[in-house]
Amino acid sequence: MEYQRSEESEFLGESLWQGISSIEDQNSTFGKDYYFDSYAHFGIHEDMIKDSTRTLAYKNAIMRNSYLFKDKVVLDIGCGTGILSFFAARAGARHVYGIDCADIINYAREIVRINGLSDRITLIKGKVEELELPVPRVDIIISEWMGYFLLYEGMLDSVLYARDKWLAPGGMLFPDKARIWLSAIEDGKYKNSKIEFWNDVYGINMKAMRSCVLIEPIVDVVDNNNIISSLAPIFEADLEKVTKEQLTFVSSFRMQITRKDCLHGFVGWFEVGFTHCHKPVTLTTSPKYKSTHWKHTIFYLDPVINVEPGQIIQGSIGVRYNPIHHRELDIKLSYHIQASNTNGWQFYRLR
Repeated sequence: MEYQRSEESEFLGESLWQGISSIEDQNSTFGKDYYFDSYAHFGIHEDMIKDSTRTLAYKNAIMRNSYLFKDKVVLDIGCGTGILSFFAARAGARHVYGIDCADIINYAREIVRINGLSDRITLIKGKVEELELPVPRVDIIISEWMGYFLLYEGMLDSVLYARDKWLAPGGMLFPDKARIWLSAIEDGKYKNSKIEFWNDVYGINMKAMRSCVLIEPIVDVVDNNNIISSLAPIFEADLEKVTKEQLTFVSSFRMQITRKDCLHGFVGWFEVGFTHCHKPVTLTTSPKYKSTHWKHTIFYLDPVINVEPGQIIQGSIGVRYNPIHHRELDIKLSYHIQASNTNGWQFYRLR
């Protein structure tokens, strides 16, 4: 199973997004300060730390491979409470520099102090793109940068900026690989509660709301039993080589229906890999495994489509950062279902 970047001309370049502006909401309240303000509250850090799938993947990748960290200079981007910095220090790093723009870093500094690591962990408040480190190079960059559908929030841009500016030749990223997956789902009950609900609201026809509701993907947990097709990779990246420009992508996908059912939409999730480890560690948000705080990203279709086992769904998906609100994602999904002559496309805004 291979991920393929689309070569179909009608899906490439700005032509992919023609006609989209009329259904975009250009009045988003997701301002430039909202992102960092949201990470200043302890609740979001509690949710992330309690996500054992997430936290243990980083802990195991770092502390079970202490030979990689011994006497190294480490940079922790988006350090938050500093937990990854502590893992790196305990793995033997000579010095760890943590960067965060949110006010949570003020508490993280106190946590470093009371744990007696002020001589080995230095926390710096500011944006990666606007500050300088006390050292010219670092040996390892660690970061938990992933957002919904992997790329939401746009934090990977900062990691790549830091990689190009500070990572020493032969240096390592933790994680260093990433992939996004897509599959077809039956999800009638939940779709009805979120979208068809607007058809009759206390006897009032609010169907006009459906168009704006359909634009926004739903972030929630999908049960593995709801998946009705094979899995299709739609994006993969070597984080030590990928460029910022390649985070805007168009790729083709192909999946096969596995049972007779109703196709209500598609679900996306991601995985990242720590492949420098003696035993590689994978952090996956797949519906097959324990759910994480990232949950899954659901793209509902309109209308519902009846499908049969063996039918092939082929299509293309385009993903870009919104030109106005760069932490939001614009997503266009086009599909064709063989043996039924069913075609369609929909635009989504993840915000």
